[in-house]
Amino acid sequence: MGLPLEGVRVLAVEQYGAGPFGTQHLADLGAEVIKVENRHTGGDYARALGPYFVEGAKGDDNSLFFQSINRNKKSLTLDLGQSEAQQIFRQLVVGADAVANNLRGDVPEKLGLTYDALKSANAAIVCAHCSGYGREGPRREWPGYDYLMQAETGYFHLTGEPEAPPTRVGMSVVDFMAGTYMALGLVAGVLSARSTGQGRDIDVNLYDTALYNLSYLNTWALNSGYDPLRVPRSAHVSLVPCQLYRTSDGWIYVMCNKEKFWPELCEAVGRPDLARDPRFATYADRLDRRDELTVILDEALSARTSDAWLRELRGRVPVAPIRTPRAALQDSRLEAEEKIETLALDGSEEFRMLRSPIRAGGNDASRACPPMGHDTVEILQDAGYSAEDIAGFRERSLI
Repeated sequence: MGLPLEGVRVLAVEQYGAGPFGTQHLADLGAEVIKVENRHTGGDYARALGPYFVEGAKGDDNSLFFQSINRNKKSLTLDLGQSEAQQIFRQLVVGADAVANNLRGDVPEKLGLTYDALKSANAAIVCAHCSGYGREGPRREWPGYDYLMQAETGYFHLTGEPEAPPTRVGMSVVDFMAGTYMALGLVAGVLSARSTGQGRDIDVNLYDTALYNLSYLNTWALNSGYDPLRVPRSAHVSLVPCQLYRTSDGWIYVMCNKEKFWPELCEAVGRPDLARDPRFATYADRLDRRDELTVILDEALSARTSDAWLRELRGRVPVAPIRTPRAALQDSRLEAEEKIETLALDGSEEFRMLRSPIRAGGNDASRACPPMGHDTVEILQDAGYSAEDIAGFRERSLI
């Protein structure tokens, strides 16, 4: 069985985080993703981003950060700042399904990456854009980055303990979400284009993504005047109990997100009386007495270790240990279920990565992203250019 996006070709003018993360989803699902880089400006600057690199690899473009979001892609060098290179790109568009970019909002038009610029080459081309603030409006020329979006849309306000300073979420979640939305929009556009012959622009931006993913909190605020606030111990804003609790040697996270789990928890911790206590009968009652209930459950759960409670509660009440990322990667299930794979660079230097969480059957063995420009000649020849043409492109610094 093949992978679901086999036969889809995507030209990706991308760098750093959101765009590469999104197109890696496409590559993992079988699309031919061609990473377009400008050799004269160093290509995707994430190639040299430290502090960790593939051990034993030569050169400065084997960043583990870079490899983590660029597997299964090809690499083509092309200086799109030159008009002749843009004509070469248009020729590549003839045989492509989509163009993806994560450039500043005003740049795609300058480089000829919009549907209006490319439709004469391929009426079915889908042009997916992932910018900071969009391609229109007063901020289109602003550089935009994940942490800025978290700060401006409320993530810093929501994260951490109530008395702590504004706090960002631990990872670049806005980049990753925006890239994933771009990939989803691109696939939807290609699906439409294959049935209608009509391509389009697909637009995603980091700011809209960050705001949209606050989801029901925004709906509450828009309709009820709700003002989101931090809740102690990483608790849910309305479901109780659903937070961190102390054990004799640390913490666990308990999540009674359905009423049926509340009496199970009471029984497990040796306090069946709590399930019958009218003070804690419903979510609303427990929300009103969250602090009181925290003291009671802390006392009960502090009688045993975290591991003991995990054994007791698993399968009965939703519960999880509090781990570091490194400890999470040592879970034996990851190896047993083949969720970690080993990739090799051209020189056979190996490194390990987590597989995509989307398992779609087929041959999903991964390839490391090759050195910059590794596939340039093959791709240009496939587009109809001769060896003499390609030599001329090199002489004129187009590739």
